[in-house]
Amino acid sequence: MKLRQALEKKKFIVTSEVQAPLDDDAGSVVEAMRKVRGRVDGVSVSDTELDGLVGDSIKTCEALTQNRFEAIYQTTTRNKNRIQLQKDLLEAHAAGVDNLLVFTEDYRITGDSLQEIMFFHVDQGKLQSVLAHMAEGRGLEDNPLPEPARFFLGAGVESSWGKNVPDLELKEMEQMTGMGTGYFLTTPVFDVDSFEKYMKRVETFGVPVIAEVMILHTAGMAQFLNRHLKSGMVPDWIINKLARATDKKRASVELFADTVTGLKDLCQGIHIITMGGEDRLPEYLNAAKLR
Repeated sequence: MKLRQALEKKKFIVTSEVQAPLDDDAGSVVEAMRKVRGRVDGVSVSDTELDGLVGDSIKTCEALTQNRFEAIYQTTTRNKNRIQLQKDLLEAHAAGVDNLLVFTEDYRITGDSLQEIMFFHVDQGKLQSVLAHMAEGRGLEDNPLPEPARFFLGAGVESSWGKNVPDLELKEMEQMTGMGTGYFLTTPVFDVDSFEKYMKRVETFGVPVIAEVMILHTAGMAQFLNRHLKSGMVPDWIINKLARATDKKRASVELFADTVTGLKDLCQGIHIITMGGEDRLPEYLNAAKLR
């Protein structure tokens, strides 16, 4: 079933994320996800860049599509002009990919301080211009395309404020809703109570929300996120549980299952970040009773 159809049917969605391999061996990604074929509704492919080497995310999406996975091409709008964005989307369309997930690579800061407003920002005007032209079968310079190209669109949003969602983010979500966004994908959720407050603020848009859930294997991993991504992102009680557990793997699985259980009545799905642990994903799905 297509991702769009699953969301329209109010199904609880399960998607996961992989990175495009630097060695262009897309088959390795397909093999890593083989155990969960039929258990996930989509697999998003993020860009990978290391020491000047860049993984081919579109080729990886194509390989996933050819192997009966619902591939999601994940890209940013921040560092691409309209021509580059159109080029990438045309390549994705030609590769048989019809799911698009957009967000920025980092936080956009507005205001006098980091604490005032910090949120994920999608360049809505740029994206809308490119998608509108492609849907009509023409390029940005009004040149005809081989065929119209349309995507099922998802957009990344920040979800860590609980009830205190900045008005500016709500405005951007309203704009993305207006251009036909099919779902919002949040940043990682660790505090279900705070997320419930967030959902009460954004449910008026009538757009499905998929919550990102990151699998934490160790306390050190959680501390790294707090230190290098966002202070306080992972609550202390989670760090303490992982640090004190004699069976780290069991504690990790329990945390994941408890989080997913809490989210099932709040949103329409989860997006799993495995942190390189794709081979262990079936165990986590089983614990959370996800197909």
